[in-house]
Amino acid sequence: MTDTGRYDHSDVSTSDGGSNPPLPNFDASDIKLTTIAPALGVPSASHESAPDYLDYDQKGRGVMVTMFANAGMSYLLGIVGGGLYGLREGLAHTPSTRFRVRLNSVLNHCGRHGSRAGNVLGVLSVMYSLYEWQADMWELEEYTGPVQPAAPAFAAMMTGATYYSRAGPRVAGLAGAIGLGAVGVTYGVYRALGIPYGHRGYLFF
Repeated sequence: MTDTGRYDHSDVSTSDGGSNPPLPNFDASDIKLTTIAPALGVPSASHESAPDYLDYDQKGRGVMVTMFANAGMSYLLGIVGGGLYGLREGLAHTPSTRFRVRLNSVLNHCGRHGSRAGNVLGVLSVMYSLYEWQADMWELEEYTGPVQPAAPAFAAMMTGATYYSRAGPRVAGLAGAIGLGAVGVTYGVYRALGIPYGHRGYLFF
Protein backbone atom coordinates (compact mmCIF):
# COMPACT_ATOMS: atom_id res chain seq x y z
CA MET A 1 0.00 0.00 0.00
CA THR A 2 1.28 3.48 -0.83
CA ASP A 3 1.16 6.62 1.28
CA THR A 4 -2.01 7.78 -0.46
CA GLY A 5 -3.96 4.81 0.81
CA ARG A 6 -4.15 2.91 -2.50
CA TYR A 7 -2.81 -0.52 -3.26
CA ASP A 8 0.09 -0.75 -5.64
CA HIS A 9 -0.65 -3.79 -7.78
CA SER A 10 2.81 -3.73 -9.34
CA ASP A 11 4.28 -5.25 -6.16
CA VAL A 12 1.82 -8.12 -6.02
CA SER A 13 2.94 -11.36 -7.63
CA THR A 14 0.87 -14.34 -8.57
CA SER A 15 1.68 -17.93 -7.68
CA ASP A 16 3.30 -18.62 -11.05
CA GLY A 17 5.80 -15.82 -10.58
CA GLY A 18 4.06 -13.29 -12.84
CA SER A 19 3.46 -9.64 -12.06
CA ASN A 20 -0.20 -9.40 -13.19
CA PRO A 21 -2.53 -8.08 -10.46
CA PRO A 22 -4.92 -10.72 -9.07
CA LEU A 23 -7.85 -8.26 -8.77
CA PRO A 24 -9.19 -5.66 -11.23
CA ASN A 25 -8.87 -2.00 -10.53
CA PHE A 26 -11.96 -0.73 -8.70
CA ASP A 27 -10.94 2.90 -8.74
CA ALA A 28 -14.09 5.00 -9.38
CA SER A 29 -12.41 8.37 -9.65
CA ASP A 30 -12.88 8.48 -13.42
CA ILE A 31 -16.63 7.85 -13.33
CA LYS A 32 -18.73 10.92 -14.14
CA LEU A 33 -21.96 11.18 -12.19
CA THR A 34 -23.68 12.92 -15.09
CA THR A 35 -23.50 9.72 -17.10
CA ILE A 36 -25.68 7.93 -14.56
CA ALA A 37 -27.80 10.95 -13.66
CA PRO A 38 -31.22 9.25 -13.96
CA ALA A 39 -30.24 6.70 -11.32
CA LEU A 40 -28.73 9.15 -8.82
CA GLY A 41 -30.81 12.24 -9.51
CA VAL A 42 -27.80 14.30 -10.62
CA PRO A 43 -28.62 16.97 -13.23
CA SER A 44 -27.24 16.15 -16.64
CA ALA A 45 -26.15 18.60 -19.29
CA SER A 46 -28.13 16.76 -21.96
CA HIS A 47 -31.38 16.93 -19.98
CA GLU A 48 -33.14 20.01 -18.71
CA SER A 49 -33.40 20.22 -14.94
CA ALA A 50 -37.20 20.41 -14.93
CA PRO A 51 -39.46 18.48 -12.54
CA ASP A 52 -41.51 15.55 -13.80
CA TYR A 53 -45.26 15.90 -13.30
CA LEU A 54 -47.62 12.99 -12.82
CA ASP A 55 -51.31 12.95 -13.68
CA TYR A 56 -53.42 13.23 -10.55
CA ASP A 57 -56.66 11.25 -10.33
CA GLN A 58 -58.62 11.94 -7.18
CA LYS A 59 -60.80 8.85 -7.20
CA GLY A 60 -58.21 6.62 -8.80
CA ARG A 61 -60.84 4.75 -10.82
CA GLY A 62 -61.83 4.74 -14.45
CA VAL A 63 -65.22 5.78 -15.72
CA MET A 64 -66.36 2.19 -16.22
CA VAL A 65 -65.39 1.08 -12.72
CA THR A 66 -66.97 4.18 -11.20
CA MET A 67 -70.15 3.77 -13.22
CA PHE A 68 -70.66 0.12 -12.29
CA ALA A 69 -69.83 0.74 -8.63
CA ASN A 70 -72.28 3.65 -8.37
CA ALA A 71 -74.99 1.78 -10.27
CA GLY A 72 -74.63 -1.36 -8.15
CA MET A 73 -74.70 0.52 -4.86
CA SER A 74 -77.66 2.63 -5.97
CA TYR A 75 -79.57 -0.42 -7.13
CA LEU A 76 -79.06 -2.15 -3.79
CA LEU A 77 -80.13 0.95 -1.88
CA GLY A 78 -83.19 1.28 -4.11
CA ILE A 79 -84.19 -2.33 -3.56
CA VAL A 80 -83.83 -2.00 0.22
CA GLY A 81 -85.64 1.33 0.43
CA GLY A 82 -88.35 0.34 -2.01
CA GLY A 83 -88.76 -3.00 -0.29
CA LEU A 84 -89.32 -1.35 3.08
CA TYR A 85 -91.85 1.00 1.55
CA GLY A 86 -93.53 -1.96 -0.15
CA LEU A 87 -93.68 -3.78 3.18
CA ARG A 88 -95.53 -0.85 4.69
CA GLU A 89 -97.89 -0.56 1.73
CA GLY A 90 -98.54 -4.29 1.64
CA LEU A 91 -99.50 -4.41 5.30
CA ALA A 92 -101.65 -1.30 5.02
CA HIS A 93 -103.56 -2.29 1.86
CA THR A 94 -104.03 -6.02 2.35
CA PRO A 95 -107.60 -7.05 1.43
CA SER A 96 -107.83 -9.68 4.16
CA THR A 97 -106.42 -10.54 7.56
CA ARG A 98 -105.56 -14.08 6.56
CA PHE A 99 -101.85 -14.86 6.70
CA ARG A 100 -101.49 -16.09 3.13
CA VAL A 101 -103.35 -13.14 1.69
CA ARG A 102 -101.34 -10.70 3.79
CA LEU A 103 -98.06 -12.40 2.82
CA ASN A 104 -98.99 -12.30 -0.85
CA SER A 105 -99.83 -8.61 -0.62
CA VAL A 106 -96.53 -7.82 1.11
CA LEU A 107 -94.48 -9.74 -1.45
CA ASN A 108 -96.25 -8.06 -4.36
CA HIS A 109 -95.76 -4.57 -3.00
CA CYS A 110 -92.13 -5.22 -2.00
CA GLY A 111 -91.27 -6.61 -5.42
CA ARG A 112 -93.00 -3.83 -7.31
CA HIS A 113 -91.70 -0.88 -5.30
CA GLY A 114 -88.25 -2.37 -4.69
CA SER A 115 -87.51 -3.15 -8.32
CA ARG A 116 -88.87 0.20 -9.48
CA ALA A 117 -86.77 2.20 -7.02
CA GLY A 118 -83.68 0.13 -7.78
CA ASN A 119 -84.03 0.62 -11.53
CA VAL A 120 -84.56 4.37 -11.20
CA LEU A 121 -81.58 4.88 -8.91
CA GLY A 122 -79.41 2.64 -11.07
CA VAL A 123 -80.20 4.64 -14.21
CA LEU A 124 -79.60 7.93 -12.41
CA SER A 125 -76.24 6.67 -11.16
CA VAL A 126 -75.13 5.65 -14.65
CA MET A 127 -76.09 9.04 -16.05
CA TYR A 128 -74.40 10.85 -13.17
CA SER A 129 -71.16 8.89 -13.61
CA LEU A 130 -71.03 9.66 -17.32
CA TYR A 131 -71.69 13.37 -16.80
CA GLU A 132 -69.10 13.56 -14.03
CA TRP A 133 -66.54 11.89 -16.27
CA GLN A 134 -67.34 14.39 -19.02
CA ALA A 135 -66.90 17.27 -16.59
CA ASP A 136 -63.51 15.87 -15.56
CA MET A 137 -62.52 15.63 -19.22
CA TRP A 138 -63.45 19.28 -19.72
CA GLU A 139 -61.56 20.20 -16.49
CA LEU A 140 -64.31 22.47 -15.22
CA GLU A 141 -62.56 22.92 -11.86
CA GLU A 142 -59.88 25.02 -13.58
CA TYR A 143 -62.54 27.68 -14.16
CA THR A 144 -64.31 27.46 -10.81
CA GLY A 145 -61.39 26.73 -8.48
CA PRO A 146 -60.32 23.54 -6.69
CA VAL A 147 -62.52 24.21 -3.66
CA GLN A 148 -65.85 24.22 -5.45
CA PRO A 149 -67.27 20.84 -6.56
CA ALA A 150 -67.72 21.73 -10.21
CA ALA A 151 -67.88 18.21 -11.64
CA PRO A 152 -70.44 16.81 -9.13
CA ALA A 153 -72.62 19.92 -9.47
CA PHE A 154 -72.59 19.71 -13.26
CA ALA A 155 -73.27 15.97 -13.19
CA ALA A 156 -76.19 16.23 -10.77
CA MET A 157 -77.77 19.12 -12.65
CA MET A 158 -77.48 17.43 -16.05
CA THR A 159 -78.68 14.09 -14.67
CA GLY A 160 -81.89 15.59 -13.30
CA ALA A 161 -82.50 17.63 -16.45
CA THR A 162 -81.86 14.68 -18.75
CA TYR A 163 -83.97 12.21 -16.79
CA TYR A 164 -87.02 14.51 -16.88
CA SER A 165 -86.35 15.97 -20.31
CA ARG A 166 -89.44 14.28 -21.80
CA ALA A 167 -91.68 16.07 -19.29
CA GLY A 168 -90.90 19.46 -20.77
CA PRO A 169 -88.27 22.15 -20.26
CA ARG A 170 -89.90 23.49 -17.11
CA VAL A 171 -89.88 20.15 -15.30
CA ALA A 172 -86.40 19.37 -16.63
CA GLY A 173 -85.07 22.69 -15.37
CA LEU A 174 -86.66 22.11 -11.96
CA ALA A 175 -85.12 18.62 -11.75
CA GLY A 176 -81.72 20.03 -12.69
CA ALA A 177 -82.05 22.71 -10.01
CA ILE A 178 -82.93 20.06 -7.43
CA GLY A 179 -79.84 18.05 -8.36
CA LEU A 180 -77.66 21.16 -8.18
CA GLY A 181 -79.15 22.08 -4.82
CA ALA A 182 -78.55 18.58 -3.46
CA VAL A 183 -74.85 18.85 -4.27
CA GLY A 184 -74.68 22.33 -2.73
CA VAL A 185 -76.35 21.21 0.50
CA THR A 186 -74.13 18.14 0.75
CA TYR A 187 -71.02 20.23 0.16
CA GLY A 188 -72.08 22.78 2.79
CA VAL A 189 -72.78 20.09 5.39
CA TYR A 190 -69.44 18.41 4.74
CA ARG A 191 -67.60 21.72 5.08
CA ALA A 192 -69.43 22.53 8.31
CA LEU A 193 -68.60 19.14 9.81
CA GLY A 194 -65.00 19.19 8.57
CA ILE A 195 -65.46 16.06 6.45
CA PRO A 196 -63.47 15.85 3.18
CA TYR A 197 -65.94 16.21 0.33
CA GLY A 198 -66.16 13.18 -1.95
CA HIS A 199 -64.04 10.92 0.27
CA ARG A 200 -66.58 8.10 0.08
CA GLY A 201 -66.26 7.81 -3.69
CA TYR A 202 -70.00 7.29 -4.17
CA LEU A 203 -71.79 9.83 -6.38
CA PHE A 204 -71.42 13.29 -4.78
CA PHE A 205 -70.95 11.92 -1.27
